Amino acid sequence: MIGVVIEQGRCVGVRTNLGMTIRAKSVVLTNGTFLNGLMHIGEKQFGGGRAGERASMGITEQLVELGFDSGRMKTGTPPRVDGRSLQFDKMEEQPGDASPGRFSYLPKHPIQRQIPCHITYTSPEVHDLLREGFDRSPMFNGRLRGLGPRYCPSIEDKIDRFADKDRHQVFVEPEGWNTCEIYVNGFSTSLPEDVQLTAMRKIPGFAHAKMFRPGYAVEYDYFPPTQLQHSLETRLVPGLYFAGQINGTTGYEEAACQGIMAGINAARSTWNKEPITFSRSQAYIGVLIDDLVTKGTEEPYRMFTSRAEYRILLRQDNADERLTPMAHNLGLASDERMQALEKKLDGVSSLRKGLQKLSIPPADALPALEEAQSSPLKHAVRAQEILSRPHVHLNRMQEHIPSVQQVCAPHGPEVLEQVEIQVKYEGYIAKEQDMADRLGKLDHLRIPADLDFHKLTSLSYEGRQKLSDRKPKTLGEASRISGVSPSDLSVLMVYLGR
Repeated sequence: MIGVVIEQGRCVGVRTNLGMTIRAKSVVLTNGTFLNGLMHIGEKQFGGGRAGERASMGITEQLVELGFDSGRMKTGTPPRVDGRSLQFDKMEEQPGDASPGRFSYLPKHPIQRQIPCHITYTSPEVHDLLREGFDRSPMFNGRLRGLGPRYCPSIEDKIDRFADKDRHQVFVEPEGWNTCEIYVNGFSTSLPEDVQLTAMRKIPGFAHAKMFRPGYAVEYDYFPPTQLQHSLETRLVPGLYFAGQINGTTGYEEAACQGIMAGINAARSTWNKEPITFSRSQAYIGVLIDDLVTKGTEEPYRMFTSRAEYRILLRQDNADERLTPMAHNLGLASDERMQALEKKLDGVSSLRKGLQKLSIPPADALPALEEAQSSPLKHAVRAQEILSRPHVHLNRMQEHIPSVQQVCAPHGPEVLEQVEIQVKYEGYIAKEQDMADRLGKLDHLRIPADLDFHKLTSLSYEGRQKLSDRKPKTLGEASRISGVSPSDLSVLMVYLGR
């Protein structure tokens, strides 16, 4: 497509480069890195958003004419190599989890076998060879102007910024079951192709590496996400939604979560239904979208647990409990999935009641407590109280205490895991909720103008940097600065005596 169709201020379709107009009641733009995409490999530069695919031209210009602000960002990708040409015996094997988790809560398609990854390292020799190409690097000669991801720097950026480091990790990751292609994670680069291959072949295990395609950098347009509503519909043009890197994010999961929310809300808008949004305590999707819309971003945004003030609530083990009921009500989750959740919740409730009622004599508890190096009981206590102790786990209690085994026997591993987490983290969850309540009341608390943020070492490095640059007057202003995490705000709140 080359543009959107606007009628009476509303988006009603798209235009293609073949001259066709495709009408729609709502439109979601998920342009990724293709908006005026410019690819860089050494001194070569050419239009494109991904290897072998051309850039999308004209959309940015139209949106700017409509009143949108735009910016420029960059990202990069490492070389892809032939796994058959690598010497894996010269690397460290990184096997998969013994009991791999899964994304689905339904017991389908268990993982039968896994492909291991490997890890190896660069060296001073590799760094010296890479430096020889810095004069031809678009990052150092000024041709690359877009801002790249802070937490995923290129190999040349790592060498330049961390010159005191003798080596950097390189993760050797298979691309899939049915390919010999290897993703060289940690070696993202836009250096000339010959420099990439020469330096890479000095990495242990890569002496005979054959490169399918070189690493490259991509510059692309994005639109500051403060121009969006929490539904991801644009404020300027009703019926037009943005999702993914067009909003200044980077990363697969970040793009996917925006895509599903924009898609849901775009569809609901055609039925004249209210949009669906998540609060910051409901889902990381809620944290990400709220950060984008309220704080904006000046560099490619990644979702980290440290960005969430309710991260003890936002766990992978309770994602079904938090989100499945809403998904079922929307028609996105099946009855089977909802029934599985209800069965799990009933089991959790039943087991918690059983552990709360079950009294354990000191003699029965002694073997489990000795194994955990925990002090013995002086009198009988409830099983839940024993479980709340550090290093005491429910599976070990079952092995040593027959009455606990009897109470747990009817329940599956997901129920046992959930109960143990709830018991052990009850106090932390209460404290976190209290902190959240206090933060909500202190939005207008003033920060002293002469406060030296660099002296507050409990702040994250990025937080100190951003706060020092912006010098916010209140906690509310500080909270809207991209890169200042909820943890940083908690530190400031403690410093200010609240």
